[in-house]
Amino acid sequence: MSETLITIIVALAAAAIGALLVFLLRGRQGGAEEQVAALARQQTELMGRIAAMAETQTQTRVELTQTLNERLENVSQRMGQSLEANAQKTAETLGTLTTRLSVIDEAQKNITQLSGQVVGLQDILANRQARGAFGEVQLQDIVTNALPPSAYAFQATLGNGKRADCLIHLPNPPGSIVIDAKFALDAYHALRNAKDETERTVAARQFRTDISKHVADIAERYIVPGETAESALMFMPSEAVYAELHANFGDVVTKSYQARVWIVSPTTLMATLNTVRAVLKDVEMRKQAGVIQKYVGLLMEDVGRLNGRVGNLQRHFEQAEKDIVEITKSTDAISRRGEKIREVEVGDDGAADALDPPAAKRDLLTG
Repeated sequence: MSETLITIIVALAAAAIGALLVFLLRGRQGGAEEQVAALARQQTELMGRIAAMAETQTQTRVELTQTLNERLENVSQRMGQSLEANAQKTAETLGTLTTRLSVIDEAQKNITQLSGQVVGLQDILANRQARGAFGEVQLQDIVTNALPPSAYAFQATLGNGKRADCLIHLPNPPGSIVIDAKFALDAYHALRNAKDETERTVAARQFRTDISKHVADIAERYIVPGETAESALMFMPSEAVYAELHANFGDVVTKSYQARVWIVSPTTLMATLNTVRAVLKDVEMRKQAGVIQKYVGLLMEDVGRLNGRVGNLQRHFEQAEKDIVEITKSTDAISRRGEKIREVEVGDDGAADALDPPAAKRDLLTG
């Protein structure tokens, strides 16, 4: 029972007791007993109402408690479902995060390994001898991927005693072409790392000098009259150095053309070797031209014999056609005679003439 209801009941009881005392004090009047009785009835009625109110309050409290329990249960159920869904999503997120972390770990390992390789490559490029070997290895890879083994030779010695990094075998003209790998990397790095215009000017002068010296050395050593072609190739293993040369040092490139030394990068060398491969293929086709012509002659003889045999077969077909015509005539004559025999009637005077016609008619029938 709530505090409000208790307060109401106490107030009503106090009022009833006060009214009773008032009537008792006034009992000297003649109708006091009826009034007391009426007051008692009112008190009883009031108590009944109080009891009804208490029962209603109790029922309300039970219903309220039930409603609260149901709502609490629904809230608990929803919270449980929400927690379960959140736990599942959290587990999935953690699984995805774990997968991505493993991928990141693997990528980190690859990056670490790549960093080590880059450091190793820098160490190689820092040493002149190792840098030259690196250029030769790259040259070998490109040549072996583009040409057949019979079309080239590595570290070939020329008639003047000079050893070429690669010698491409081509027929005369133009003759064999030498490819020499050069790596002007120190001057290029100085040029790229120049902090001011003065350093850049000095580095550009050194870069121009190094490239020009390489061109002059190749023209002097690897262009041998009567043995090699009238030109040679200088292979520059770095696309960046090649791009810098053609972008800002056009005079050096022009001088290389005048010296008949063609500067190539990995990309342009591959294109050049594809052209060389086409030339070699054409040369092989020319070598095989005599053999091809011989077999074409034999093929024409076979075609002539085939034509003769086809003519003989055609004549056989024509003779067979004539024989079929003659056979058809004979079958027609036999059919006519059979019809005559079938038309003969016994006792007919003309039967003999029908069976044995005159000679003229017989000749006509047999014809």
